Amino acid sequence: MTARALLSVPVQPSGDQARQWLVDELAKAPYQQAKPTPFDLIAQAVLKWFQDLFLNSRTGTPTVLLVVALVVVVAVVVAAVLFYGLPRFNRRSRVGASLFGDDDRRTADELRAAARAAFAGGDFSAAIVERFRALARGLDERTVVAVFPGTTATGFSRRAAEAFPDEREALRAAADVFDAVRYAGRPGTRDEAEHIAALDDRVATARPRLTGAVPA
Repeated sequence: MTARALLSVPVQPSGDQARQWLVDELAKAPYQQAKPTPFDLIAQAVLKWFQDLFLNSRTGTPTVLLVVALVVVVAVVVAAVLFYGLPRFNRRSRVGASLFGDDDRRTADELRAAARAAFAGGDFSAAIVERFRALARGLDERTVVAVFPGTTATGFSRRAAEAFPDEREALRAAADVFDAVRYAGRPGTRDEAEHIAALDDRVATARPRLTGAVPA
């Protein structure tokens, strides 16, 4: 008998060998990747329980069980709110660590207070830096302009000008002063500090032309 003829003979494995072949085949990566995760199984079980509960209500499921199910759902929502907090009450948690290259988690109000203190002490350079940061952090908190690690003062001012077109020139000038004082080491002046503080006050109370929170 030729080799081709031998290959054409159908293989008839024993029962044990067939089971082993099946086990080996199912152990391959594609089958393992297709298996549901423990989370999938739990989610499916919970969903099935709710489906069975409400579908069986037509056949006389006690009202108390439906009430218990609703209480469970409400309890889960409440627990999530308590754990994560409401968005408007969780503002500090979303504040990024990076602000124009520095590690700074202060809020806009805290930055403004620091700027006022520096101005009162005659440190106009610090007042400029802190107030420009307050301007940026304030718009980030309002979700008008998102500030991410790597955001530059110039990039921020350009994006902010899209929301406040009437302040375009003031924003650009403020960014230039910030860069000169913060990075070039040029001393800031009283007039520059006052102009940036006034700009921050105007923007903080102005209605933006919303185009969505965008990265600067």
